[in-house]
Amino acid sequence: MSRDMPFSFRGQDAGRRRPVRLGITFGIALAVVGAVVLAGEPARAAADGRLVLYTSQPDKISAETVAAFAREQPGVTVEVFRSGTTEIVNKLQAEIVAGDPRPDLLFIADAVSMEQLKADGRLLADPEADVSTLPEGTYDPDKTYFGTKLITTGIMYNKAAPMKPASWKDLVSAAAKGQVVLPSPLYSGAAAIHMGTIAETPGLGADYYAELARNGAQAVKGNGAVVTAVAGGQKMYGVIVEFMALNARDKGSPVDFVFPQEGVSAVTEPVAILKTAKNPVAAKAFVAFLLSKQGQELSVKQGFLPARTDVAPPPGFPKPGDLKIMPTDLKEVLRQDEGRKQQFADLFGG
Repeated sequence: MSRDMPFSFRGQDAGRRRPVRLGITFGIALAVVGAVVLAGEPARAAADGRLVLYTSQPDKISAETVAAFAREQPGVTVEVFRSGTTEIVNKLQAEIVAGDPRPDLLFIADAVSMEQLKADGRLLADPEADVSTLPEGTYDPDKTYFGTKLITTGIMYNKAAPMKPASWKDLVSAAAKGQVVLPSPLYSGAAAIHMGTIAETPGLGADYYAELARNGAQAVKGNGAVVTAVAGGQKMYGVIVEFMALNARDKGSPVDFVFPQEGVSAVTEPVAILKTAKNPVAAKAFVAFLLSKQGQELSVKQGFLPARTDVAPPPGFPKPGDLKIMPTDLKEVLRQDEGRKQQFADLFGG
């Protein structure tokens, strides 16, 4: 299946087909209570009709998520467009200019894009969403977008590498010269937030990416290409979201992953409903499913750190409260976004 090919699931057939400040609040446990039909939880009205979802989730994970939702809401047909966060937002903006925004829902990698869409008046508040146990910084206080999990960016390395990295600075050392691969913020929302976070981190700063370029680092389009390069031995070190590295390791790839001593950047893979949604009832049901215990348990099976504290993380993952998260000022990342992306293109090519 093409990465940007729309696909759809309906009812039981689906089951057979198989981007405010972050960091300062993640030191405490994360929790979300979903508002779906579970024991002791209030029910929402049954949803039906067509639901259009734009998502940056990988194809297989997106298909699993939609299939699980379809089993809960068999009256809803979900149509999915999947691509990188930046391409999704660009597509949406083009549709807005043309007067025809198509998605009901966005489910993407970063809250920076959500902040911009909120500032533009494009997001619909979901006041029914229960955020009573969700720490500040993981959701929009006006309830226009909601973090669904914790995804951090650290360092993947090939087990044949001569050095086991422990610091972000190790990637700009002579030992790593010409051996680093990283995802492009021109495509990946998580990479864009990571670049902004690094720029604001003492000891790393705005010149860090220039140091990577001088040290021969190579940019690729997305995190999947990083896994391929490091697992295949073409590069020894990669900047990557943790779940892709740990999942590759657990499936037998000759790689491992480290959480650098300075800390990791984090995204919460937020979901939001557009004001122009043609099926807001189904969209709210999808949000409720993602935030429910059942939806969070699915995320764990897919290899993600859950948001809820009553759902255990996948084996081999640290607890969210044990992670050192580098603070990210989303509004500042948004303000600097275009300039930093241009800097990246100048350093590594577009």
